[in-house]
Amino acid sequence: MTQTDDSSLASRAVAPGRFITFEGIDGAGKSSVIAWFAERLRAHGLDAVSTREPGGVPFAEALRQMMLHDAMRPETETLLAFAARAEHLAQKIEPALAAGRWVLCDRFTDSTFAYQGAGRGVDWATLESLERFVHPQRQPDRTYLFDLPPEEAARRRAAVRAADRFEAQDVAFFQRVRDGYLRRRQAAPDRIRLIDAGADPEAVRRQLADDLRSLGIR
Repeated sequence: MTQTDDSSLASRAVAPGRFITFEGIDGAGKSSVIAWFAERLRAHGLDAVSTREPGGVPFAEALRQMMLHDAMRPETETLLAFAARAEHLAQKIEPALAAGRWVLCDRFTDSTFAYQGAGRGVDWATLESLERFVHPQRQPDRTYLFDLPPEEAARRRAAVRAADRFEAQDVAFFQRVRDGYLRRRQAAPDRIRLIDAGADPEAVRRQLADDLRSLGIR
C-alpha cells in the first residue's frame, strides 16, 4: 500500500461521536425527551444510541436493582454507582463513541455528586477521586440539567409510579440533590446547560433545540 493510500484511509476515519447526558431530580421530566432528542439527531443523519445510569449493560443493570431496592450505606451506593459506570463505559459508551455514534445517557457522574454527595452526604473530595479513577479522560460533551422545584417533582412522581428507595425520600433530600446539581453546574457552566423543566413540553424541546445549534445541529 502506498503512502497516498494510507492518507486516503486516514481521511476516511470515523469521526468520534458526541456524549450527551441528561440530569435532574426524579420527576423533572428528562427521560421523556431523550427519545425526541434521538429522533432529532437521526433526522440529521446522525446515529444515536440511548442508554441510562445506573445500567446500560447487564452487569450495571444488576447493580441498578440493588441500588434502587436494597438498603445500604451511602458509601456502598457510591461504590456501586462507579462500578456500574466503569463497565458501562467500557462495554457500551466508549465503543459507541469510537464508532462515531452520539450517546444519549440518562444520568452520569453528575448524578452521583448530586444524590450520593449532596443528598446522602458522601465527601465531595472522595467523589472527585473516584471520578478521576473511573473516567479520567471522559466527560460529557454537553449535559442538560432539568431543573425543577422538589415539590413539583414530587407531585409529578406521585402521579405516574410507585416510589423506589430514592424517590421515597423527602423534599429536603431532593432540595439537597438540586443544590448539588447546581454546584456542579457552577463548576462547569460551559458543559452543563440549565433547562427550565417547569415549562410545558414544547417549551422544553425548544430550549434543547436552541442549544443543539451550538453543537452544529440546526
